[in-house]
Amino acid sequence: MASTVLVITALEDVTADYVIAVLNERGVPVVRVDPVDIGHGLIFDARISAGAPVWSGRLVTGSREVGLGEVAAVYYRRPTPYAARFGHLPAQQRDFAAAEARHGLGGVLNHLRGAFYVNHPGAVTAADFKPAQLQQAAQLGLAVPPTLITNDMEQARKFATDHGPVIYKTFRGLPSGDDGHTGAIWAQRVDPGTFDDSLAVTAHLFQAEIAKTGDVRVTVVGKKVFAQQIAAPEGALDWRRGHWDALLHAPIAVPAAIEAALHRYLSAFGLVFGCFDFALTGDGDAVESWVFIECNPNGQWGWLPDAAAITEAFANLLQNGGTP
Repeated sequence: MASTVLVITALEDVTADYVIAVLNERGVPVVRVDPVDIGHGLIFDARISAGAPVWSGRLVTGSREVGLGEVAAVYYRRPTPYAARFGHLPAQQRDFAAAEARHGLGGVLNHLRGAFYVNHPGAVTAADFKPAQLQQAAQLGLAVPPTLITNDMEQARKFATDHGPVIYKTFRGLPSGDDGHTGAIWAQRVDPGTFDDSLAVTAHLFQAEIAKTGDVRVTVVGKKVFAQQIAAPEGALDWRRGHWDALLHAPIAVPAAIEAALHRYLSAFGLVFGCFDFALTGDGDAVESWVFIECNPNGQWGWLPDAAAITEAFANLLQNGGTP
């Protein structure tokens, strides 16, 4: 019977390290793979035929070998992009090699029959779009901020007039620059007087600023729900922009109706795990005081005070193949 947990992630991933450590303590077979190591650091073969309609074969890393049929669960975390493996090649060769690796090796890893995924990369991709997130949350009855996505200056100004003050948020993180360094653009208040025709260049997300009393991070792992109220000492609009060690945390009870909606949200996207961010407009007792901001389908949680309990929940989920 398949029993191995396959962890697909980059070499430096503290979040995955926590889960792997617990699985090792329990004696659960674990194989860690970063697909970008394809080459001498990662050898694989996969076979299928009419008489054997499920992929079989093996993965061989520098320290482990596992048969594809031995994989019972896959923890898909944050593997290195394939392009990094071929960055030394001319652009056409780089793009070709990266696409072949993604569709070949990635195609096999993403379709291991019978394996339980946390989360399946296809589901993560679908759930990663903020327009999809906000629409799904609203359809489930969760409060969402009035939101406009546009490249029209006049519509942006009208939205600000109707809903001001407004904030601007990016859809994705800031990519690496030519020097390899990354940056961040945090949620920030914007002055509609600065809007001009340059808005037409790309899509922008504007939201009415919520008069919040605090922020909440809700981490859902299978049936388990963990919630922490978060406060930045300086009262920042976006708590992520400060020093995370200075954040103040306190456990908070999630109303039953909110918790039920979160499970339905994950189910709608085919997810079993998600990190939800809410803004509170009251003390958190009333359902209407919980305003949905976003859900990261592959979010971080290792920095939270209840990280040890979340780790155990992850290990249980992977060890039991999704069975509570």
